[in-house]
Amino acid sequence: MNDKIEKLKFKYDHIASKDQSQIAKAEEFSKGYKEFIGKAKTEREATKFIEEYAIKNGYQKFNKNAKYKTGDKIYYNNRDKSIILSTVGKQNILDGINFCVSHIDSPRIDLKVTPMFESDQIAYFKTHYYGGIRKYQWVCVPLAMHGKIFLKNGTGIELCLGEKDDEPKFVISDLLPHLGQKQNDRKLSEGIKASEMNIIISSLPYIEEGNKEDIKDAFKLKALEILNKMYGITEKDFIRSEIEFVPATKPCDIGLDKSMVGGYGQDDRVCAYPSLIAEIEIKNNNKTTVTVFTDKEEIGSEGNTGMVSNFTFDFLEDYIKCIDESADIKEVYRKSLCLSSDVNAAYDPTFSDVFDKYNSSYLNKGPCITKYTGSRGKSGSNDASCETMARIMDIIDSKGVYWQTGDLGEVDVGGGGTIAKYMSQRNIDTIDFGVPVLAMHSPFEITSKLDIYNTYLAYKALYES
Repeated sequence: MNDKIEKLKFKYDHIASKDQSQIAKAEEFSKGYKEFIGKAKTEREATKFIEEYAIKNGYQKFNKNAKYKTGDKIYYNNRDKSIILSTVGKQNILDGINFCVSHIDSPRIDLKVTPMFESDQIAYFKTHYYGGIRKYQWVCVPLAMHGKIFLKNGTGIELCLGEKDDEPKFVISDLLPHLGQKQNDRKLSEGIKASEMNIIISSLPYIEEGNKEDIKDAFKLKALEILNKMYGITEKDFIRSEIEFVPATKPCDIGLDKSMVGGYGQDDRVCAYPSLIAEIEIKNNNKTTVTVFTDKEEIGSEGNTGMVSNFTFDFLEDYIKCIDESADIKEVYRKSLCLSSDVNAAYDPTFSDVFDKYNSSYLNKGPCITKYTGSRGKSGSNDASCETMARIMDIIDSKGVYWQTGDLGEVDVGGGGTIAKYMSQRNIDTIDFGVPVLAMHSPFEITSKLDIYNTYLAYKALYES
């Protein structure tokens, strides 16, 4: 009777309760992951990290006039903000491609085009937040300045200030509770308004030797003087810049058992890193693998570095011809399988009312297969077919990978989208598959090491299929 019941029913197990040997393996894998998210806090830095790692492991820059054969490993860098890696498989390209597609941008605080101003003897940057954030979470948090700025002579200057212990940090201030009575009456979404998210950058005046007269904008000038000495930039150069402010915190272990990783930008670099390692390690693969790391997902995948752009598909058109000049690209797409490698919201017992506990992903039960995303009536969702569900389940089950399924919260409570729909628009079977995350889009997100490790195993299983 018990055997019959066990055969009929199904549940997702806590990985450690079924295989304690995975704890040490997950711990070891997380070391490289923490190094990655500590160094790659922006899409530019992630692209640079991935490109350097690929070159170190034998990848060659893509040449659309070359001919590629089984075992060749190539990379394609798109404007230093998105990148594609691939390994040519043994099978005919017409048998399809195995894709993992993740995004390497994360919610953050951007500067406005003309950002500098001063008010009452304090100099500030004016900001415009990027992606879906809860603004109140970003005040009184140490911030670091990252980005790139071009000088008049065309020289590009890469900025990274605030990450080292001896470097200054930046901050957005908040009201003290003693004076916050009116603020307390605001809705939580307006507790901090976008116009109040000004970053403090200096509080000393510019002093010109021998000049005792007051200098206009002296506090703003002092900040400009420091930046000019450090990087050779002037105020006009900010118009030619992309400056991002991100939390200055370092990735770290969370919990007495050190079972979790805490840090900024885990959505979606927690999926990007496992797909990178799976791609790098693949050898003697049957099908050609293509691993895409894209930008702009947090604002709708827009622009020429996001999935709305044709950069991925223009590359694929050229690349497939380099493998088989006679190949029909439409036939290749039709036979392909894509994991939209993106995160899902982990069930949080503290806020259980916004989740369907029977259809949520949980920490330590493995990566989450998300059949559909979207909002309300699945609006904006890829909504994978049952055939695609069966196909990916067979692949990962054959390798003993732990996994689970989950929705993004209770129906009509909220919703969200991924890059899955942009792949499926090309007639590619696509499904969302990634790591459950606590406190998603906050300055400090939380993930499970066991989930991260099994995500890597799942991506590797796809590439070995």
